[in-house]
Amino acid sequence: MKLTSKMIKEAAAQFGHGGESIVGIANIERFDGAPQRMHPKNIFPDCKSVISIVQPIPRGTYRGITEGTHWSNYTYYSYNRLNTLFRPMVTYPLACMIEDHGYEATPVYPGVPERKDIRNKAVPGRPAPDINLNVRIAGVACGLGEMGWSKVFIHPKYGPRVRLGTILTDAELEPDPLIEPGTLCKRCMKCVKGCPGGAIPKPGERPPIQIKIEGKTYEWGDVHMGRCTATHHGMNREASPFLAKSCPGFNFDVRNSNISEETAYKMAYTLAQGKWVPSQEFPTEDLNQYYNQILSHTGYFAICGAKGCIRSCMEFQEKTNNIDQADFKTPVFSCDWKLPPAEEDETGGIAEGKFPEEYNNPDPNAGCWK
Repeated sequence: MKLTSKMIKEAAAQFGHGGESIVGIANIERFDGAPQRMHPKNIFPDCKSVISIVQPIPRGTYRGITEGTHWSNYTYYSYNRLNTLFRPMVTYPLACMIEDHGYEATPVYPGVPERKDIRNKAVPGRPAPDINLNVRIAGVACGLGEMGWSKVFIHPKYGPRVRLGTILTDAELEPDPLIEPGTLCKRCMKCVKGCPGGAIPKPGERPPIQIKIEGKTYEWGDVHMGRCTATHHGMNREASPFLAKSCPGFNFDVRNSNISEETAYKMAYTLAQGKWVPSQEFPTEDLNQYYNQILSHTGYFAICGAKGCIRSCMEFQEKTNNIDQADFKTPVFSCDWKLPPAEEDETGGIAEGKFPEEYNNPDPNAGCWK
């Protein structure tokens, strides 16, 4: 039986949430301009079609961060577990369905495609592992949406509240039409103002990123990934009360830093996994209890709550009715909390004279326990 795009979309509608609109399909020729480390054929040389699947991020998973009261849902339901657990619940059975029809299907985990690998090539003349697609660009090529200025993917129904999965197959499928550039991202620049890391550039600040697919030009801002990563992974006091608690007085100015993405990862994961001798000021051995707790549960930790790139974009898309799912009674930003500056932190320790009876005052009874 011939496998068709309609059959794939009907199957995906059964496996996932959102009906047939969650699937988009591209012919492999739409990736002719893809670079070496992001090209589908460098994973599956016989690939004829690329399938993208979106899964919505429940709007309410951001609520606790908006209120300043609950962070765990962001890692679990908005990010890591949505990518690693719930998303494969759709891509896995869909890949199996494709193979039941005699075609090979390669589901691809959404890794970081821009990271340069230092591993040796397994086969001479071929790229070194691991090749990773840019799942957002694949979603654009599959006609599911377009890239916002913040490089977040925007879907016609859910806006920026989505995670994407990808399947490569040797089945020749009918491609979906591309969405016209400018349909969803209106360049409101709320993402620029909303990002607590100052990672999203103002127009003209840096040359934008551009790609062409079938003659259409898609463009987005050249996001400063060091600032983005430092903020996302809890090194930015503006976005993390946990950093303010574990490192009082620490004031790393992420907005004006030129930290690299790799350095930001090294710093954040060291803080999350590091240990220290407990003291009166810090009675736990974890450098940061919350980061360690959630990292040990999921292998990941996300802190920033996507305030600029997703939530600020959500607010614009809903207020302008630019997306289908916009009729919510609650505002996106019901509370705009702000931590006091680092110079107002109360710190403790010997140098600050917090324990005068032990370290500053004379001891008139020294040795008198005999």
